[in-house]
Amino acid sequence: MQHSFIQLDDLCDEILIHIFKKLYNVEVLYSLMGVNQRLNRIVHDTIFTRDLCFLECLPDNKISSPLSDPILDRFCSEILPEIGHRIKTLHLERTSMERILHATNYPNLNNLSLFHIDSEVAMSLFDGKNSLTHIFNNQISSLFINFNAV
Repeated sequence: MQHSFIQLDDLCDEILIHIFKKLYNVEVLYSLMGVNQRLNRIVHDTIFTRDLCFLECLPDNKISSPLSDPILDRFCSEILPEIGHRIKTLHLERTSMERILHATNYPNLNNLSLFHIDSEVAMSLFDGKNSLTHIFNNQISSLFINFNAV
């Protein structure tokens, strides 16, 4: 019997989607966007672009730390501007929140979760002086804020 190697490109789209759904959407987008036309088409699907969590999660679903700067750099300069119109939900943490929200327009964003936020930052989001206030006033229908423990 001859040895055969199955490569990612040998799998049908349905199997690839099933595999990719087991990963975090941010990982799928960061790892596969721009690799080739086929993978680009798959990862641009709303399955992977509708709901993005920019937090590293531990295996027991506890939130650990923000994503690294090189990953955020690529998201803010390349990935988010390309898919921002598809995003409906964002899960962000304090240190990258403004950077991600300023990366592009999110015309369909209506759910926002903010983690590790202190009360002063939370209050500034709604005082009218923050450049992001228009998003909260006109788009967000569901806002979740996880405050820092004092």
